[in-house]
Amino acid sequence: MIKIAIVKKIVVLTGAGISAESGLRTFRDANGLWEGHDVMEVASPEGWHKNRTLVLDFYNQRRRQLKEVQPNAAHDALVKLEHAFKVDIITQNVDDLHERAGSSSVIHLHGELLKARSTQDEHLVLDWHEDIKEGDLCPKKSQLRPHIVWFGEMVPLLDTAAALTAQVDYILIVGTSMQVYPAASLINYAKPDAQIFFIDPKPNIHSQSNLKVYAEKASTGVPTVVTQLLNN
Repeated sequence: MIKIAIVKKIVVLTGAGISAESGLRTFRDANGLWEGHDVMEVASPEGWHKNRTLVLDFYNQRRRQLKEVQPNAAHDALVKLEHAFKVDIITQNVDDLHERAGSSSVIHLHGELLKARSTQDEHLVLDWHEDIKEGDLCPKKSQLRPHIVWFGEMVPLLDTAAALTAQVDYILIVGTSMQVYPAASLINYAKPDAQIFFIDPKPNIHSQSNLKVYAEKASTGVPTVVTQLLNN
């Protein structure tokens, strides 16, 4: 009799905490400001129409900083999961640290810093690693903008992320409090018997039957969980 190996599926939900350990500054500080700016000034369609120069400069600075940092132990550990599992990473982050570490399936719910898109056609997206300047045009001759999902805009990949979450055996939650919607709603799609691992240095929940909480930062908690999963 031929035995068919069944590959278990894992979804990893990541947020700003995993990138912060690489030295990437999180946008929002304790006062709710993004690098000194009101969020609506730099992350909304209204802000874009009001002051395009300010918005472009804000993301140009973020893009430059991204080039100065590297993936950390948490990113590297997640790559190892692919040796034994089907792994999909669903991230709220707009950096490329998961890809640089070697993860093969990454869904960016909120867009990507290293891409630009047309202001005329939202499906026209270009790889873009340098500053976006006023006068930089897409092939349809309209101004390029950051490929970021701003407040008030739809999250195009949310349905894809929800469908993946509904199929998996394990869920890892790393670097996010799961308080930001619509990303936080993804956990509602999990199967009743899915095993959930929540890694956060200051967790706001406690372990229960199918949920195990690790009160650790990502760079230590993720390797611990990955080792346990691979050993099992």
